[in-house]
Amino acid sequence: MAKIKPFKAVRPTRDKVALVSSKSYETYSEDERNYKLAFNPYSFLHVVNPGYKYHKQDVTGDQRFKLVHNRYLEFKEDHVFTQEETPALYVYQKISSDTSFSGIIAATSTEDYHNDVIKIHERTLKKRELLFENYLKNTGFNAEPVLLTYPDNDTIESVIQKYQQQRAEYEFTSLDKDLHLLWVIDDQTDITILTQAFSEVKTLYIADGHHRTTSSCILAKNLAKENPNHSGEEDYNFFMSYLLPESQLNIYEFNRFIRDLNDLTPDEFLIELDTYFRIEKKGQELYKPKEKHHFTMYLNGEFYALYLRKSAYEFTDELSQLDAEILFRTVLKPILGIEDIRNDSKIIYSQDKSDSLELKTKVDSGEFKVSFGMLATTIEEITTIVDKGMVMPPKTTYIEPKLRSALTIYEIL
Repeated sequence: MAKIKPFKAVRPTRDKVALVSSKSYETYSEDERNYKLAFNPYSFLHVVNPGYKYHKQDVTGDQRFKLVHNRYLEFKEDHVFTQEETPALYVYQKISSDTSFSGIIAATSTEDYHNDVIKIHERTLKKRELLFENYLKNTGFNAEPVLLTYPDNDTIESVIQKYQQQRAEYEFTSLDKDLHLLWVIDDQTDITILTQAFSEVKTLYIADGHHRTTSSCILAKNLAKENPNHSGEEDYNFFMSYLLPESQLNIYEFNRFIRDLNDLTPDEFLIELDTYFRIEKKGQELYKPKEKHHFTMYLNGEFYALYLRKSAYEFTDELSQLDAEILFRTVLKPILGIEDIRNDSKIIYSQDKSDSLELKTKVDSGEFKVSFGMLATTIEEITTIVDKGMVMPPKTTYIEPKLRSALTIYEIL
């Protein structure tokens, strides 16, 4: 059963939190990062981009990680960050124009990951696992929580709602117009209610943050070997997570863009597709699938609707019924010759949250020859596949909320 525990978060002072917290580093363009670094001395980007202080942007490896740690210490020394006096849990709510998310920030157990209580839905890359493990070992903190999800639970929800009736510790609006609120749960009775409620949750599912989770678990194992007095309760045995009920996840699809047709002409490619799909040409009309096993394709200046011929495709298990897997088994691998959909440079992915016409514009630019879209995967599909011990293809889901860095920081070392 799931184990969570309170922790003494390091977090921005109330007056500076809107200036300190940031989106994930990779989500900013270079111009956006440079602007924030130049005009906001409190941005957490100064911590994760430590070379800016020395007008040196190419600091890499262990040197960069150590400088990240130093910048973090400076933020603490300058009282931009303060640390909680007693361990606490946190209610965090994010409100945008069309949705709201409310969940619990807590420390979660690496042992639960090893015991399959915390489950993955996609594989990680060993190179990135080791890179992040080294980052954590050198910096000593988690600044962005892993997103975990659990079946809706009335007891947990009642505690969340109780705190949302009170004044929030943080209440600010970010430049993307999202409202952020954070409440501190330091009452021992409420902490006990929540830890007990989560102890009765059979499974937590990783929605976002697979590499951060795996890296935390690798680090915990390595530090345990180095510690002759290892007890299992050391801070390094836990990592920071945002636990959100399944009903509040927003799941979007990823589009697939392919650079070439594997030496086929467009007409030859369509003939190959006819084995598995009934094909309807839509011209300039964008077709958006309305049910599973239907796909959008943009090829040679026109949209197509592809409907799976179920008589030509065998459903053998839950994974074989997943649209992303169907596309791989019927098109990407046998026709387009893409064996490794995680690393092959012939394919890229783009989430379809905001711009469905990207299917057309990227192909029309000449960079790609064909693109594919599909329906979003459901939480029921994800949990069913995970519970069966299977792993989904990469870039099957784009899940929100995307979380900010440095609202709460968990010190591992």
